[in-house]
Amino acid sequence: MEKSGSIDSLGSKQSSSRQASVDSLSSTSTSRSDRSTHAAKTPYAMSSDNVSTSTEFSPELRGRPKAVAKVLRDSNKEEPQLLPKESVQDMAKDVTYICPYIGALRGTLTVTNYRLFFRCMDREPAFVLDLPLGVVSRVEKIGGASSRGEVSYGLVCKDIRNLRFAHKQMEDSLRKSIFEILMKFAFPVSNGLPTFAFEYGQVYPENGWKVYDAQAEYKRQGLPNESWRITKVNDHYEVCDTYPSNLVVPVNIPDEELKRVAAFRAKGRIPVLSWIHPESQATVTRCSQPMVGVNGKRSKDDEKYLQAIMDANAQSHKLFIFDARPSVNAAANKMKGGGYESEDAYQNAELVFLDIHNIHVMRESLRKLKEVVYPNIEESHWLSNLESTHWLEHIKLILAGALRIADKVESGKTSVVVHCSDGWDRTAQLTSLAMLMLDGHYRTIRGFQVLLEKEWLSFGHRFQLRIGHGDKNHTDADRSPVFLQFIDCVWQITRQFPAAFEFNEYFLVTILDHMYSCLFGTFMCNSEQQRVKEELPKKTVSLWAYINSQLEEFTNPLYVNYSNHVLFPVVSMRHLELWVGYYIRWNPRMRPQVWANYLTFIVVVVLMLIVVIFMLSCIIVPLNEIEEGTMDLSPPVSMLVTRDISYSTGRFSPKLGE
Repeated sequence: MEKSGSIDSLGSKQSSSRQASVDSLSSTSTSRSDRSTHAAKTPYAMSSDNVSTSTEFSPELRGRPKAVAKVLRDSNKEEPQLLPKESVQDMAKDVTYICPYIGALRGTLTVTNYRLFFRCMDREPAFVLDLPLGVVSRVEKIGGASSRGEVSYGLVCKDIRNLRFAHKQMEDSLRKSIFEILMKFAFPVSNGLPTFAFEYGQVYPENGWKVYDAQAEYKRQGLPNESWRITKVNDHYEVCDTYPSNLVVPVNIPDEELKRVAAFRAKGRIPVLSWIHPESQATVTRCSQPMVGVNGKRSKDDEKYLQAIMDANAQSHKLFIFDARPSVNAAANKMKGGGYESEDAYQNAELVFLDIHNIHVMRESLRKLKEVVYPNIEESHWLSNLESTHWLEHIKLILAGALRIADKVESGKTSVVVHCSDGWDRTAQLTSLAMLMLDGHYRTIRGFQVLLEKEWLSFGHRFQLRIGHGDKNHTDADRSPVFLQFIDCVWQITRQFPAAFEFNEYFLVTILDHMYSCLFGTFMCNSEQQRVKEELPKKTVSLWAYINSQLEEFTNPLYVNYSNHVLFPVVSMRHLELWVGYYIRWNPRMRPQVWANYLTFIVVVVLMLIVVIFMLSCIIVPLNEIEEGTMDLSPPVSMLVTRDISYSTGRFSPKLGE
């Protein structure tokens, strides 16, 4: 497999000519590169901070010109275009939205069972705010009534924003205020209601629930083989209720031994294969911490199991165990019965701690980041304020850990075992990022969907608890931006390798937006078992059905399919950036200019053409010399050892002799 270091080009910051930056705080732009052009195709239509106008189309209008024309004629109506099964629950006029960028705006507020919709008709063009209620983290009443008899409410959102409204108190004390109704549908789980994903009935050409087939994915990897088998021991989720039903384990370990290993691993999450190298057979396996406790308990079955993982790879007689935690935290877990592997007990195994902090530290880091970036940025202290959040430091540590794993598998031809405490947060970040670097299939749109379904959804990342879908308990200690950090890391890699990914930035933003929106069933529940029990594939629509129905919107025009390339990104702090297109997209002053994006795209294409012409000239000239007999055919010594072309941020390292 070829290995690529990162390449900083003028186009690395924007992997697509289509702009993913979006703002829902005012009316939409009519520019094609703004997300408002997707409104006809997306159920999560949001608007930008321009002063131009547009109309938002719900997904059922896509491909229906007459329906779209009717919407255009009715664009000044106060109510939103409703989705299938969406219904208006309440409407209030003379509501004030206090926009942090424009100021106070009076208009009509509509609450449905899916969204909050505010429209100000006093401006030309009309100002629109369209917010899925799943994004709301909490609703707060701010102070008492004002001199005008108005009551203020604050909406704290999961996507960085804070929104504030004011409206007059109800004269009829028995009638619920619109914000009480909003809270009912923003937190359906807390109010005994189903989330809107169970109501939404849009039909798409493709069934997104069939994107991932575990057997097909393992077959693509060449499994089962002489060293690994697919076991059905967890078919009814009895061995581990947070693991999928299909598990890949060493062929010489019978199911009865697997059960004994499960008893020694936290939550029964035994080491199972995630990915196997197509040439060396080195593997990436994942699990939870061993239950060694303060007395240093051992398990002969667990030790034999890890030895079997190492023996399955004939290229190496060593096994690396990557513990995502700081060593101090891992040692502290012994007091709770957990801990880490002893190198004395596990022969030929080397334990490496990756120093990635826990979910509570990450939650606090995001809270600090939100204070720094929203609503306004303090320019004079921007760098110091950003540094104080430690957000990019955490991103760096996650990327550095994944890079070490990928390097051991690819360059060291060594199998690795990855775990944290329970194996469903930091472990998922590390294995999925390492697999993204190692396997070009996961860098395609559908391949990335498979990666998320496999490493995050089927292996039990607790989306319901980490995001808090429909739950008003915003102080829940289980909430944490684990998946957001992973997508941020993916974006950082796409910056360094702008032509290596089939998808664009808008694709990543769309995934994050719908992780919160509760429109699709993809990110509901905490495990495969729960999704099966709730019958999500039957009762909800998959996000992938929506995305795959309009792939052109999410495709990177610079993509080059080098499927056998391994990506080794540079993970030093000076090469990482805050993802402005996501965290600061609500600020109209930070929105990238449309023409700048087109210019960047043109420059990148021109540079690529120059490189191609240069490479062709390097080939043609030596061929002419060979024909004339004037060229020395013995290659320089350095070419026999390696070929390393250095760029501003990385390297391109093909295999020897190529």
